[in-house]
Amino acid sequence: MSTANTENIDFEPPAPWLTPARRKALIAAVFVAVIAAWQLVVSALGISHLIFPGPAGVARSIYDVFQSGEVWPHLWVTLYEILAGFALGAFAGFLLGALIGQSALLELVLYPYVVAFQTVPKVAVAPLFVLWFGFDTTSKVVITATIVFFPVLANTIVGLRSAPRDQIDLMRAFTASSWHVFRMVRLPHALPYVFAGLDIGIVLAVIGAIVGEFVGAQAGLGYLILQRNFSMDAAGMFAILIVLSAIGIVLHGLMKTIARRVVFWADAFTDLSRGT
Repeated sequence: MSTANTENIDFEPPAPWLTPARRKALIAAVFVAVIAAWQLVVSALGISHLIFPGPAGVARSIYDVFQSGEVWPHLWVTLYEILAGFALGAFAGFLLGALIGQSALLELVLYPYVVAFQTVPKVAVAPLFVLWFGFDTTSKVVITATIVFFPVLANTIVGLRSAPRDQIDLMRAFTASSWHVFRMVRLPHALPYVFAGLDIGIVLAVIGAIVGEFVGAQAGLGYLILQRNFSMDAAGMFAILIVLSAIGIVLHGLMKTIARRVVFWADAFTDLSRGT
């Protein structure tokens, strides 16, 4: 369980000279340097494109999969699995975390079983989910949800426990109900933690969907990767992997934007958004 406290985290501010324009230029320069080094290594060592393709070959494969339209149906399938699994896992994680976070008895009874379930490798149980829920998107959504579930649960519990005791005692002194204490004290303090768990979960959701598609699927980007693997198309595999990375980056950025709007009072998220 995460024990980080956003009220005590001291984020080092970005250097004064690192303006937004310079930061973007630095990111672009690093990208160009990596691509150049990649091409140099492949050319200097004479590595076969069947084993490790160069950036030019990967770029052609990316263009081909989008220009032909082949990737779009699979992209929508995987995106649906990611978002649906994330929504299901995040909702279940927050709901159970909210219950456990307010009851020491529930934490004592339920949390060990949750941890035990989390320690089971999802790759190992993925075939069971496919067996139970079929080869369609349902099994992939469930696999994704199980991966998203624990980060949201753990951060929700920690966040609810981070509420200042004096504020809770003051609310109870004014005869506030448990619901009012939760809504007005515990939840506002928990939200930065919850969004930290959601940020982790949205990235893990991409992994969960692909793991499910690797086990058994008829469509999806994971299915395309397996097809490219069978045909020994390494450049095509790299192309799909880059698409998946782009999806993860976009979803991560979207979650950061939402967190910055919802928990605008949390300095940790403000500093993070300025520094990245």
